Amino acid sequence: MITLDEAWALVRDLAQPLAAETVPLAAAHRRVLAAPVVAQIDAPRDDVSAMDGYAIRDEDLTLGRWTMIGRAYPGAPFAGTVGAGECVRIFTGAMVPAGASRVVVQEMVAAEGDDIRQTGEISRSRHIRPRGSDFGKGAVLLDIGRQLDATAMIAAAGSDLPVLDVVRQPRVAILGTGDELVLPGEAAATAHAIPQSVSFGIGALVEEWGGVLGTVAGVRDDPALITAAAREALADADVLVLTGGASVGEKDFAKPALAELGLQLVFSKVRIRPGKPVWMGRIGAAIVVGLPGNPTSALVTARLFLAPLLAGLTGRDPAVAARWRRLSLDAALPAGGEREVLVRARLTETGVLPEADDNSGAQRVLAMNDALIRVRTADPARERGMLVEVLAL
Repeated sequence: MITLDEAWALVRDLAQPLAAETVPLAAAHRRVLAAPVVAQIDAPRDDVSAMDGYAIRDEDLTLGRWTMIGRAYPGAPFAGTVGAGECVRIFTGAMVPAGASRVVVQEMVAAEGDDIRQTGEISRSRHIRPRGSDFGKGAVLLDIGRQLDATAMIAAAGSDLPVLDVVRQPRVAILGTGDELVLPGEAAATAHAIPQSVSFGIGALVEEWGGVLGTVAGVRDDPALITAAAREALADADVLVLTGGASVGEKDFAKPALAELGLQLVFSKVRIRPGKPVWMGRIGAAIVVGLPGNPTSALVTARLFLAPLLAGLTGRDPAVAARWRRLSLDAALPAGGEREVLVRARLTETGVLPEADDNSGAQRVLAMNDALIRVRTADPARERGMLVEVLAL
């Protein structure tokens, strides 16, 4: 049995980015760049006005009165040249007309037809954005490894690239094992059955961390059925997640059932609570993750191990999924024991509140938790107000 940190190191080794693919810009949100974004044009493409106002020559600034000879709009520039004593009505983003060298903002003038008269103090600023002042053609706007959030999407679109090279998203299959499990909506009519809730939670986590859901199915506690279902799922999956059957009970068949498919274990059992039976391995190029069947244990271990795995496969640093921060306790916390404990908790305005109910099968209370507190084996008991390590769920 290995430690949490040892397991994380093994996950990091597995979590190498998948191959690149080219996608339309509109489909690139949240993806990770596999090639830099290089500007195809200058921005702005011409000298443009930074304000609504009137474009004039610098040498005419002291005149205090100008004759308007036309208008300039974004995408529809004035075709002529501004001469002595003349001005062009111009709007923000419009190309500065030939001959003009500054913009007088509209609040500082009064217009009577084509007669434009100064009424206020004119700023020393020219209110012109020079061509290429944002970036020039050929400039690298975004580097490899950048995740395309809202701000990055603006830069990517501004580059004038219609498609982007990004890291492929991992395809993830989920098999929930257990004779007692049925689809939600069927349990009430089936004696001794319970709804298969874990797969839906793990599926949501997969999508939150950049994976694409493929097969999601339930399998009875039968080694042959598990083997057959896994073989079918692996035909189109980069990651196979099995829930349940991870411990050492009479019907815990997950690992033995996959041995026929060439399972090579990376680790089996981690010195943590909840979730000690969690395991990870490989079948060919695919990565297999075995999670406990209880809802809390499954979600906690998925957050600890599946999330960083998916982060790495999608091109991010796996460490983004293991960012612990130190927050103040809103209630006392017992000392550590033989295993590290991941205490479910709720984030508050003042810190973090440990969850009193540590039942690994809890579902209702699980929905009220949004954080984990790490209690290491050597940690002493801590009182309210002391700092603890916290990971967002």
